[in-house]
Amino acid sequence: MNSNNSHNNSQTGIPKAVATAVQRLLRPLVRLLLSFQITFPVFQQWLKKAYVEIADQEFPLNDKPQTDTRISLLTGIHRKDIKRLRHEDEAPQDSPENISIGVQLAAHWMGQAEFLDHDKQPLSLPFKADANGPSFERLVEQVCKKDIRARVVLDEWLRLGVVTLEDTADSKNELITLAPGAFVPSHSMDEKAFFLGMNVADHLATATHNVLSSSNKDHLSEGKFERCLYYDGLSEASIAELKQLANDQGMALLQSLNERALQLKKQDQSLNQPQVNDQRINIGLYVFDEADKTIEAPHD
Repeated sequence: MNSNNSHNNSQTGIPKAVATAVQRLLRPLVRLLLSFQITFPVFQQWLKKAYVEIADQEFPLNDKPQTDTRISLLTGIHRKDIKRLRHEDEAPQDSPENISIGVQLAAHWMGQAEFLDHDKQPLSLPFKADANGPSFERLVEQVCKKDIRARVVLDEWLRLGVVTLEDTADSKNELITLAPGAFVPSHSMDEKAFFLGMNVADHLATATHNVLSSSNKDHLSEGKFERCLYYDGLSEASIAELKQLANDQGMALLQSLNERALQLKKQDQSLNQPQVNDQRINIGLYVFDEADKTIEAPHD
């Protein structure tokens, strides 16, 4: 056996490290699927479609049409299924309108100077304001261009827990405060599921890119930024302190990046070159903690 195969599955040639990583990342995914009674036959159909789409779009031969037979060879899926799946309409990838608008509004609130205090924290806004003062109504108008009424947005955000109301002397014009960590809806499944799909997919795409860059000598693209901090053997008190530190410093970093991203987007849009402004970026932070199952309880 070739010495390089010592790290491979002896029957399939799959690198053992890759097999282990894939099996590990499948566990939380299967937990999610079972929690929503999504059975294996349903997931299998989704997986088949993903296999066919990626093989079709990203693994063609130079100057040759992609055929059902070749996709079958690449994926191990029957040609009958491939023919059907290649002619099915693709599911829309755009974010739901209410999520897209919500993200834009929260980003505007946390990034535009007129809506920030001296410490660059989001101001609590009155619903209406005199003259050109900052207000929730003005915020919504700047982003939505009067296509959506501010009262509709406020009612939805109160339902989702994105904002809270603070009583004032004017009972008809309460102060509206952006919840810490916005935009993080606390109730809506649609919003949570959207960010689950986008954030985990982008993180996995980054990690996949880096694995392929290091394993394929012909893959000339640079690695993408991906770093993490990992410690075990900590107490609950230490975990709590680190989580709070990550929350405070992480949000400060994201707010700073958001402010600059808004400035750059305005700058790019002012050039009026839509064919050039076709890039997107997703910068995320996450914290995961759990009891270390590998540590044995002390014996008496």
